[in-house]
Amino acid sequence: MMDYDVKGHLKQVLADLPQGVRLVAISKYHPNEYIEAAYQEGQRIFGESHEQELRQKVESLPKDIQWHFIGHLQTNKVKYIAPYITMIEAVDSLKLLREIDKQGAKNERVIDVLLELHIAEEETKYGLTPDACRQLLAEGEWRSLSHVRICGLMMMASYVEDESQIRSEFRIARQLFDELKTQYFADEPSFCERSWGMSHDYPIAVEEGSTMVRVGTTIFGPRVY
Repeated sequence: MMDYDVKGHLKQVLADLPQGVRLVAISKYHPNEYIEAAYQEGQRIFGESHEQELRQKVESLPKDIQWHFIGHLQTNKVKYIAPYITMIEAVDSLKLLREIDKQGAKNERVIDVLLELHIAEEETKYGLTPDACRQLLAEGEWRSLSHVRICGLMMMASYVEDESQIRSEFRIARQLFDELKTQYFADEPSFCERSWGMSHDYPIAVEEGSTMVRVGTTIFGPRVY
């Protein structure tokens, strides 16, 4: 029996989002019945970050769900999600981009990805600095990878109370998006996603140009397992 009002919380989040901003409901560590409750309200995009948990959910949940991989993805795990994943949101190296392309080719599909930026002050192993992101695109090898499509940028702001810091980090990401769009993707309508904003900061993210927010706790409550 569900003891958390998933539908009510989902409606609250959706009411906050202006037209053109999509919700990725972060369902990792939450059971299928919670996802089904959100699905019944019309939610179709869900985010997971563990390949085995995701595989079990894909097998048992409705087939029209769009699954986004949102966590750090090891290259040796790409082959498991390549047949069905809608988007891989956290590409932080050329090596990973190459592997996604290789597995996309094996599955005869083009896999959509976002490049993950590291702008936050926290020490983290993951994400490209703005300069590393510029360099990856400038080197140009990505253009020859025909089974992977770069659709935009993803980032996480620092987990701090200071709203002005959070806002400035989102703004850096937005400015970089505009720069890269002009320089490399001006003729690519598919390069349009700015995935930033989570449970604690998505209203600011939306003000700073987010097109996709990743919200879990606010909708599903504390982790169940």
